Amino acid sequence: MRILVATDAWHPQVNGVVRTLTKLADAAKGLNVEGLSVEGLGVEFNFLTPQSFRTFAMPSYRDVRLAMPRPARIAKLIAEARPDSIHIATEGPIGLMVRRYCRQRKLPFTTSFHTRFPEYVRARVPVPESLIWRALRRFHAPSRAVMTATPALARELTERGFANVVLWPRGVDTHLFHPRAIDLCLPTPVFLSVGRVAVEKNLEAFLDLELPGTKVVVGDGPARASLEEAYPDAIFLGEKHGEALADIYAAADVFVFPSKTDTFGLVLLEALASGLTVAAFPVKGPRDVIGDAPVGALDHDLRNACFTALGISRQDCVEFAANYTWEASARAFIDRIKAVGAVLPGRNGAEQPRFVA
Repeated sequence: MRILVATDAWHPQVNGVVRTLTKLADAAKGLNVEGLSVEGLGVEFNFLTPQSFRTFAMPSYRDVRLAMPRPARIAKLIAEARPDSIHIATEGPIGLMVRRYCRQRKLPFTTSFHTRFPEYVRARVPVPESLIWRALRRFHAPSRAVMTATPALARELTERGFANVVLWPRGVDTHLFHPRAIDLCLPTPVFLSVGRVAVEKNLEAFLDLELPGTKVVVGDGPARASLEEAYPDAIFLGEKHGEALADIYAAADVFVFPSKTDTFGLVLLEALASGLTVAAFPVKGPRDVIGDAPVGALDHDLRNACFTALGISRQDCVEFAANYTWEASARAFIDRIKAVGAVLPGRNGAEQPRFVA
C-alpha cells in the first residue's frame, strides 16, 4: 500500500507537523523511531512537499518557505507516485492544489487538522476568527476523514461544523527521550520551554515570571532576537535536535508550556518521557495530553503551576509517556484510512485509477 502525503510543512522546518509525519513514515516502513529494524506495517509513505516547487518566504515568518505549486506539476508528481491513498496534511498551497486535483477526478482523500490557524492569524493580523474557521470547514468538508490528535479537539471541530472527524493519536520516542544524569551547570531549578520562538507561543507569559533558578528556551523563530534582548537573564539555546535536545530535557526540573493555541504539543510528550513535569495553562493542548494524570500542574496562574510542578513525581511522568508509541500512531493512521474507504482502486486486481499529469 502506497500513501501519498501532501504537506506544506517539511524539512528544514522544525515543528510538530514535520516531526509527526517523519516518525509516522519511519514506524510504518519497518524502522522504529530509534532506527532499529522492526516488523513493518506493509505501507510505503511518499511525501509531496515544498522541495518539489519554487518557494517564497512566508510573510512575518521568513524561516518558513511557502510553495508555489502549479496544477500540471502537482498532477505529474501524483501520477509518478501512483498512490493507493492520498492524505492532505496541511491547508496551505500544496494542500489546496492536491485537494483540487482529487475533487476534479472524484478521488477520495483524507485530511488532518494540526494547527489552530484562526488563533495564529489573529496574533499577527486583525482578521475575524469566524472567517478563518469558515475557510477551514470548506477545505476539510470533502475529506473522508479529518484526523486530529485529541478527543477534545475532535469534539470542538465537530461542534464547529466539521464532518467526519476521527482520532489519530501521537507518539514519542522513549529510547531517545528518557531520564539521565545531565548537569547544565546552571543555577537550579531549571525551568525549560521548547518550541518555535514565535508570537503565538506566548513565551512572554513564561519569561515574565518571577522564578528562582534559570529559565531556558530551546528553539528558533522570528521572535527570538527581540525576546533575547528583552529578557537578558534567560538562556536561549537555539534549535537542538536528537541527543542534544534529549539531554537538555533530562537536565531541567520543570517543563513550562505557555502556549494557548497548540492543538497537541509533541514537546509535552518528549518532556514527560524525559521525566520532566509540566507547568501550563489549563487550555486544550496541555489539558488534552495530561488530563487528570498526576504528571503536570495546569493553572491560570502559570507561576503557581511552576512551583506545583516541582513537587510532582518524575517517575509518574515517565510511566505516563510510555503509553504513547509511534507504531501505535502509525497503525491508527492507516486504520482510519481503510475504515473510511479512502483507499483508491488498484489492489487485488481492481482497475487502477488513471492519474493524469
